[in-house]
Amino acid sequence: MRRLLYTFLLVPSCLFSQQFQKVDFKTLNATLALDAAHKKISGHVTYTFEVLSTIDTIRIDAKNMAFSNLKINNTVAEFKNSGKELQLYKGFKKGKNTLMFDYEATPKQTLYFIGEKDHLQIWTQGQGKYTSHWLPSFDDVNEKVVFGLSISYDKDFDVLSNGKLKNMSDNGTQKLWEYQMDKPMSSYLAMLAIGKFAKQTETAASGTPLEMYLSKEDAPKFEYTYKYSKAIFDFFEKEIGFKYPWGIYRQVPVRDFLYGGMENTTSTIFSQDYVVDEIGFNDRNYINVNAHELAHQWFGDVITATSGKHHWLQEGFATYYALLAEKELFGEDHFNWELYEIAERLQQAAKTDTIPLLNEKASSLTFYQKGAWALHVLRENIGAKNFNKAVKKYLEKYAFKNVNTANFLAEINAVSNYDTKKFQEVWLEKPGFEVTEALGILKKNKFIQQYLNVLSMADKPLVEKQSFFEETIQSDAYYPVREEVLFQLQSVDFSEKEAIVKQAMLSKDIKVRQAVAKTLNKFPESFRPDFETFLDDKSYVTREITLNVLWSQFPDDRTKYLDKSRNWVGMNDKNLRILWLTMALATKDFEPENKPAYYDELLSYASPDYESSIRQNAITNLLYINTNDTNVLRALVNPLTHHKWQFSKFARDKIRELVKKERYRLYFLELLPSLQDNEKAILEKLLNP
Repeated sequence: MRRLLYTFLLVPSCLFSQQFQKVDFKTLNATLALDAAHKKISGHVTYTFEVLSTIDTIRIDAKNMAFSNLKINNTVAEFKNSGKELQLYKGFKKGKNTLMFDYEATPKQTLYFIGEKDHLQIWTQGQGKYTSHWLPSFDDVNEKVVFGLSISYDKDFDVLSNGKLKNMSDNGTQKLWEYQMDKPMSSYLAMLAIGKFAKQTETAASGTPLEMYLSKEDAPKFEYTYKYSKAIFDFFEKEIGFKYPWGIYRQVPVRDFLYGGMENTTSTIFSQDYVVDEIGFNDRNYINVNAHELAHQWFGDVITATSGKHHWLQEGFATYYALLAEKELFGEDHFNWELYEIAERLQQAAKTDTIPLLNEKASSLTFYQKGAWALHVLRENIGAKNFNKAVKKYLEKYAFKNVNTANFLAEINAVSNYDTKKFQEVWLEKPGFEVTEALGILKKNKFIQQYLNVLSMADKPLVEKQSFFEETIQSDAYYPVREEVLFQLQSVDFSEKEAIVKQAMLSKDIKVRQAVAKTLNKFPESFRPDFETFLDDKSYVTREITLNVLWSQFPDDRTKYLDKSRNWVGMNDKNLRILWLTMALATKDFEPENKPAYYDELLSYASPDYESSIRQNAITNLLYINTNDTNVLRALVNPLTHHKWQFSKFARDKIRELVKKERYRLYFLELLPSLQDNEKAILEKLLNP
């Protein structure tokens, strides 16, 4: 799973470890119905299971659910509902059994209802042990079941789930979507996604259908959102050597998703932030997340770590194979640059992070990125051919089962004489990051050598490096080399670096030109026409930087720049539109008759009608314009209960900052009686820490 910030902890209970040895659940078939108005789910569930040896109580995880009509082997059976588990203690026998029951729940998490009417989306996020909030299932990842989910919903909406769509049937205003897996998986990988989607399908080289979805209004963005999807899929099947086993693969973005993406078996959900047009593709694209979640279909879904201690076998592999996919698409220099940047982050984090990779409490950075580096070290030392052979055997031996680190390293031992014991001690059990070994590997790449050479000149005066920098900027060196040249010149007087800057601006590389825009906050009037060309670059980020600089540096021409950018929208967070509205409001004498409408538009973006990224951007700018508007202050309260923790944290931090001043504290105190109970409880804690 690709997360923006993620710490994973999974501790299987002793009870479930014992149950796993004594009871084998085979299949789960459920017919589900969703009530969006009341944010409820209900269903009829059938489990088949085999009792292997004597057991007093069989437990199914079920958070805050109500059960009825429970039968075991077609006979009404007694049960207990602890609020966390459905407990069966009568009616089952040694050997094969069938369990049936009805249930309903109003989940407080994991099943989310976003938006209203035609813009409604319903989706799940069960990573870890949370599927049991919406579906009676198993928090223990070692309990793998063959899922079949049939979902009834409004026929005007599309419904996605795991596996192949076996049948669709209309029933008046409802439609029943019947999905079926044919191989077992852990419960945390079960999913639902409901919305009004447009769909495109490609076919992989192996014949696997690749279904790609977008909200209908985003249909023009298919090409750039899903760019290289088929190429990545075909590369993985060839590189991994183990054919994609699930029969179909689909991907769908949803609004206000909690993280970057989630590798639900056959059906990845990802963030709306990665839905991009041709220009947005150059600023933030789905390629790495796309490859990461697809790699999980093997590493995490086909084989699943037995516990959090071995979580790197999922996240480290997915991170590394995503880098290998990017290497296939963009070349060795790109691949090594990604590894270099990861190494820098790990080296910095090692100053305070003392938890090693082979530990369930390791950080997300450790699981994902140190895990990827550990695999790169292995691959470099035993050779790509041997590495691929070991990975293929590892997948074949443990397909649809659970694995630990010893299982993987045993396959490395089988193809090489590499000292895996020392490797485990140094890379998996020791905290910190092995900078020397990592740099030794990176320096095999000529581009990295060139980059490090430029980096080493940071403290030298310009006179000693000017001719070298001029040559470097004119060269075809991979963009980070030329970026570093420009970063080192940031504080140098413009007249001294003008020749280098102008040469850099001739580059067709968007990132090199963007580096110029980033590093030039002040320049003479004579250079203004050159700088203005950045307003036409195919990068929303470059345009945002440029508009900010020009608006600030040339106040007499603000109207000119506002006219130029009047119809810009930008990325998913409306970065350019919100910036434009802010500047229009802050520019004296600019269209005074329209300012109320501009303010109302900006204020509307802070409302629950929009995604959290838009709302946060709008609130930030509204606070910049006028911190005394009670409408803006009220807009800060609603996010306190938002399901997306990043947005909720933003609101809490802003309110904490504001209430240091008495007038804001009094406003929020006066607001308390009008709030919903959950909002009131959080705000009271912020006011009375």
